[in-house]
Amino acid sequence: MAKAKTSWVCSACGARFPRWMGRCGTCGEWSTLEEEVARAAPSAGSKERTGASGAIRIGEVSTDDAPRLPTGIGELDRALGGGPVRGGVVLLGGDPGIGKSTLLMQALAGLAGKGRSVLYVTGEESASQVALRARRIGGPAMDDVLLLATTELEDAEGALSREKPEVAVIDSIQALRASSLASAPGSVSQLREVAARLVDVAKRHGIALFLIGHVTKEGTLAGPKVLEHLVDTVLSFEGDRSHAFRMVRATKNRFGPAHEVGVFEMDRDGLREVPDPSALFLAERPANAAGSVVVPTAEGTRPLLVELQALVAPALYGAARRVVSGVDGNRLAILLAVLDRKAEVRVLDRDVFASVAGGARVDEPALDLALALAVVSSFRQKPLAPTLAVFGEVGLAGEVRAVSRPGPRLMEAKKLGFEVVVLPAANATRLTPAERKGLRLVPVSSLAEALDATLAG
Repeated sequence: MAKAKTSWVCSACGARFPRWMGRCGTCGEWSTLEEEVARAAPSAGSKERTGASGAIRIGEVSTDDAPRLPTGIGELDRALGGGPVRGGVVLLGGDPGIGKSTLLMQALAGLAGKGRSVLYVTGEESASQVALRARRIGGPAMDDVLLLATTELEDAEGALSREKPEVAVIDSIQALRASSLASAPGSVSQLREVAARLVDVAKRHGIALFLIGHVTKEGTLAGPKVLEHLVDTVLSFEGDRSHAFRMVRATKNRFGPAHEVGVFEMDRDGLREVPDPSALFLAERPANAAGSVVVPTAEGTRPLLVELQALVAPALYGAARRVVSGVDGNRLAILLAVLDRKAEVRVLDRDVFASVAGGARVDEPALDLALALAVVSSFRQKPLAPTLAVFGEVGLAGEVRAVSRPGPRLMEAKKLGFEVVVLPAANATRLTPAERKGLRLVPVSSLAEALDATLAG
């Protein structure tokens, strides 16, 4: 029998250490090391090793062994690249109460309505609680869904192996525990064991498996990074519970494009798809408001138009503050320094607040130019033109750099009625006549040039 070995694993980054330390030497986080008991690997002569080689030529591998199972929810299928894959494992993370269970119940209802066999394993709610919500959300289609309420991994494994459903949901992976480990549910060792065994069952039986995961206060998935490496797809359910809008973002996808985005709206009957999210995000845009600018983003395959707002105010209480929502605070700090040194806009001693309206989050660098113009617009109390859209990356030298996929951004802006677009000069030279048609383009190569073109006078 293999000898048990004790090590300490960081719950933030997954780094392993031979003894406990107050601070992780890899990521620098404090009090994140947790004890893990692991078995030693079998020796070279052990009977546990088969030594069999099943290597074949890539040309002989069939690409038809991973069929998709569309859920009928177009925005979820878009984020997944067409739908869940047989034998694929999806990890869905998000804040408590944002709608993770609701979304997957609606997906199970759509699959069950098409005659698919589905299983829902709940470790956080009773069977009656789940049934009440399922009937309210999914209607009669949920009557044929198999339901198992348990916190034991062995029970979930047995149900998956016995029933062999086409699609299964585990809600949540932090609630399950393996009886072979003495540690508490949700610990590093439990998460490793539970995830590895569930992934193995899904692969062996060709089950499309969804794992619901908790998130930390920073908004990242709870548990070590190895959890994200074990699964095939990682979905992040984003949004503010005070807003109706929700976004499902694919941060990893072995079966499709990453960074794909699906948009939903929460109502009393559950989550509703938003087929035209750009119009929804701009529906409440104020007219002639200083500090407001529209940005055509292109995360994933679909462009989105979002409203970016900035507010500059005197710093009355000591050091100037930087408060952001939906944008990167570090990028804002860099842009303020660039404005000060390269465009002579003195805002470093002022409080600056920036937000993406509607509760959305945008990470791409094409937001830089719009964010800088919004800050200057608020600082000078001069509104930008209502039919103006802006995109472009800003470098530390004050130059405006090209971004990816300018054509779809322009087409989306034109569809929503925008007439003037400020964009990087390098992008403007590579546009087709069809992409230019109906728009007045303002190519700029520097931040100062962009300010002169939009906020001069």
